[in-house]
Amino acid sequence: MTDCGLVANGVTFGYARSAPVLEEVRAVVPRGGLVGILGPNGSGKTTLLRLLAGLLSPWRGDVSLDRINLKTLGRGAAARRIAIVPQETQLAFDYSVLEMAVMGRYPHLGTFEVEGPEDLAIALDALRATGTAHLASRPFNTLSGGEKQRVVIAGALAQFNAPTASDATEVLLLDEPTASLDLAYQLEIRSVLLALNRTRGLTIAISTHDLNLAAALCRDLILLDRGRVLAAGSMPAMLEPALIRKLYDVDVDITAHPTAGHLVVVPLARGNMRGNTQEPRAARRRDQ
Repeated sequence: MTDCGLVANGVTFGYARSAPVLEEVRAVVPRGGLVGILGPNGSGKTTLLRLLAGLLSPWRGDVSLDRINLKTLGRGAAARRIAIVPQETQLAFDYSVLEMAVMGRYPHLGTFEVEGPEDLAIALDALRATGTAHLASRPFNTLSGGEKQRVVIAGALAQFNAPTASDATEVLLLDEPTASLDLAYQLEIRSVLLALNRTRGLTIAISTHDLNLAAALCRDLILLDRGRVLAAGSMPAMLEPALIRKLYDVDVDITAHPTAGHLVVVPLARGNMRGNTQEPRAARRRDQ
């Protein structure tokens, strides 16, 4: 694997010294990549995203962007190149959509500095890129769930410079970006992320429970199991019944869907509980 892009190299981290959440994790998000981080609840997906964003410091190992350690790069410089979209966004005040997008410019402003015309232009461009420019004057809290998610993504985009201003790797990290959205908005978010990756060359990594979102969006997958990497590689190689069963304890049928144009994962039954010695159920993958 290349070291160009965002790399967690042997990171170990926990919130209590006696109980690491992640142990010796290597995760690579290559420049221009679309990477999914999969795993059951408690596997460390959100913690890994926060380490990749530089919001947490590993006990051991390091995180680097284009071979520069994030500690050397510094928090401000890292925030101009790495943006994270949390699973939930809670606001203390009733900001407008445009104000939400402009907030993304904070890494570029000095102490007591206010946003200028260039910052406003970049924020508006980010709203256009997520299809939310027409909502600029609306209060954020009046939006639907899908609209809010696209506006929050726009705010993350505004952390970067104008698309033509830099050739440095810029990384968007998203934690469960479609978790509470209906099917239509899930498709919208997927389309937005694909377009950002294709047209802007944005490097993207998402944590998700949605195997079908990962199949439709991602080129590479990292499978996290109880704080360790179970497997990592190309999406088709990782979406194998045996690996999914080992990760989630669920039997699945995985099919290459002729109309959708990507693999589709169908859960069949709960597998044997960890430690159960009964014979495993059959799991299938059918490639068409």
